[in-house]
Amino acid sequence: MSKFRTLLTRDISWLSFNERVLQEASDPAVPLPERIRFLGIFSNNLDEFFRVRVATLKRMVEFGRLAKMHFEEDPAGILDQIQRIVIRQQEEFSRIWRRIKRELKQTGVQLVTEKQLTGREKKFVLQYFEQEVRSQIIPLMIESIPQFPPLRDEYIYLAVVLSCKDQHLPRKYALIEIPTGVLPRFVMLPSTNHEKRIILLEDIIRVNLPSIFAYFGYDQFTAHVIKMTRDAELDIDNDVSTSFIQQIEKALKKRKHGRPVRFIYDRQIDPRLLDYLIKRLNLTKKDHLIPGDRIHNFKDFMEFPDLIFQEKRHRRKSFIHPLLHKQPSITHIVMQRDVLLHFPYHDFNSLIDLLREAAIDPDVQSIHITAYRLATHSKVINALINAVRNGKKVFVVIELRARFNEEENLRWKTRLEEEGVKVYVGFPDMKIHAKIALIEKIVDGELKSYGFVCTGNLNEDTATYYADFCLLTSRPNIMADIRNTFAYLESNGMQQEFAQSCKTIVLSPFKTREVMLQHIHACIKAQKHGLPAKMILKMNALSDPELILAIYDAAKAGVNIQMIIRSICCAYTSHDSWKKAIQAISIVDEYLEHGRIFYFQYANQEYMYISSADWMIRNLNHRVEATVPIHDPILQDELLHILQLQLHDNVKARILDNSQQNRYVPTRGRPRRSQLQIYNYLYRKKYRA
Repeated sequence: MSKFRTLLTRDISWLSFNERVLQEASDPAVPLPERIRFLGIFSNNLDEFFRVRVATLKRMVEFGRLAKMHFEEDPAGILDQIQRIVIRQQEEFSRIWRRIKRELKQTGVQLVTEKQLTGREKKFVLQYFEQEVRSQIIPLMIESIPQFPPLRDEYIYLAVVLSCKDQHLPRKYALIEIPTGVLPRFVMLPSTNHEKRIILLEDIIRVNLPSIFAYFGYDQFTAHVIKMTRDAELDIDNDVSTSFIQQIEKALKKRKHGRPVRFIYDRQIDPRLLDYLIKRLNLTKKDHLIPGDRIHNFKDFMEFPDLIFQEKRHRRKSFIHPLLHKQPSITHIVMQRDVLLHFPYHDFNSLIDLLREAAIDPDVQSIHITAYRLATHSKVINALINAVRNGKKVFVVIELRARFNEEENLRWKTRLEEEGVKVYVGFPDMKIHAKIALIEKIVDGELKSYGFVCTGNLNEDTATYYADFCLLTSRPNIMADIRNTFAYLESNGMQQEFAQSCKTIVLSPFKTREVMLQHIHACIKAQKHGLPAKMILKMNALSDPELILAIYDAAKAGVNIQMIIRSICCAYTSHDSWKKAIQAISIVDEYLEHGRIFYFQYANQEYMYISSADWMIRNLNHRVEATVPIHDPILQDELLHILQLQLHDNVKARILDNSQQNRYVPTRGRPRRSQLQIYNYLYRKKYRA
């Protein structure tokens, strides 16, 4: 099988994943607030997909034949497939939303439009507009503007038609940006009974169109929401006279006016206005013109007001890891044994407490840590600042190009430097995606180290719904490798010998693919010699061609292969030439499955890793990633048990097959929902002293 004819198309596989998110919104067994949230997640995912992947494909189209070398089919063909799938998914989205609105109404909750207001509600809306909204909007009479104003990415607009009943004035067109950045999208209306009624900000503006345009003498107004999605890739130039920071700041400014990649409009929009907008915006059918319903930027519905529901969102509460519960010092425990935290089951505050202890421990000399995406009000940063104030040396490697977090990370860099933290910003040709920390202290006159390796971000906000792993450890071999990794990172990537000297931690871009291939080939060798061989691979995305081909070779040899892939899976899972098909599933549930585990068994040996890296070219070639082996047999068994719970999920698991149909795993016997089972398993878990 040739290399590029054996892979499923990455972008079509991603759309298949987003359809699994849509399935959650459609599932009547999912609580209503969560179903609304899943619609918001679907919308937000799609926005990012267009801003990044579709934008990339459009760029590839410009490269012509050269681009076709990197795809199973030409990028233009993939874009056509995307258009068809997205329109179909959008229709399904609309169907689900209509059903949810009916169910909301049955529970006494109604999202009303400007045409459904009672007299009392209309009076409230007029008053709210005058007090809160009017000063935040400036209508643009777009026909009189020689250069059409650029529609901002991530914003929605009301496109307005002004006309007269007696037609004594010619029609005019106007544009109003909806100020969701400064005002809430959802406004609760005054209620006199048990029904809770909500109106959207754009509908409040619709009610007030006669007042907004009173100056012009029109008496008829129609308004529909439009939205532009733009290319979000950062173009970093190679001007050596410009600092890396200045290049990123310059690229961020350009992003706001990136090329259009999608134009969404209300399918009920005035046809003449739509034609006018398409012409003025210089759009064509190739720019993904997507008709939709009246509501856009549905990602805001991820924050649909909880107060309206009698049953609150019932996320299970995180709990303290048993080994750390009621312990006076987390550091003391970690200096004695490995501790594996499972977020969001285990409380993320344990990680923050470890940093807080280091900040006040008089024996701690220094803290080195990486940062990719931080919480809005980061307790991690607060602990690091307090460490500096307590006389510790603190070194932070912050990745400024964490997509869509660039501006926030620039602000964190400034804040940290103002407090005396030594900040490194990574290197222009390599993203720093590893999540690691090194804390050094003097114990009885000897330098001791401890720290952690995480699969997810050091972000207490997302840690409440991202399922990740974090190994707290003081093992000398791991800490030596983390020290070498920081020596490499803090040299701006110049001293690669430090990274390449790592013996225990597997570091991208140096050894990850090589080490994983060695394990796969060892499985194949064992299987061919009649010895049992097994692989369990859990990750977010699988698209690296070389590793996929090696997996195919293992399947051809009869190796037992099981995969848990959350989103992109470019690998086929069955083929006539294979001795054993691959068992592959995807789990989409309350928590976002984000942690990576790589497990290999062959020649009576077991190897278990957790990692920040997916098996994608970008993670293996163009990012610094940390994959750490789990040595403790207790923790190996713990991870293996969790993998087995997920592999036997028959409630939230979908089958990943060659046709990407997202069929649920059949429910045979009792229902097994792995995230609930993992919670119960970890909650009851006992550890030997």
